[in-house]
Amino acid sequence: MSQAITRQIVADKLAAYLQHDLSLADLVAWAESAMMDGEFEGQHLAAIRDVVARLGVADVRAFGLTWDDCEQLLKRLGYAAQVHIVAT
Repeated sequence: MSQAITRQIVADKLAAYLQHDLSLADLVAWAESAMMDGEFEGQHLAAIRDVVARLGVADVRAFGLTWDDCEQLLKRLGYAAQVHIVAT
């Protein structure tokens, strides 16, 4: 039996994408797989399912995935995004 997909797991995937540690294609592939085979945490089922479903279509031009989208998705999960600017 696999581990249930929680809000934290989804938020971590979004964070990895925003930090360029996960490509859009990989994020979408993960979301598509999660929608087909994943078991979502029961307590927050609707929010997790809705966010994962939205991520699963992020590679379609009509949907895309903007910074505002990411902020809203994280908010739906009970999280907030913060930006840190650093010198390179």
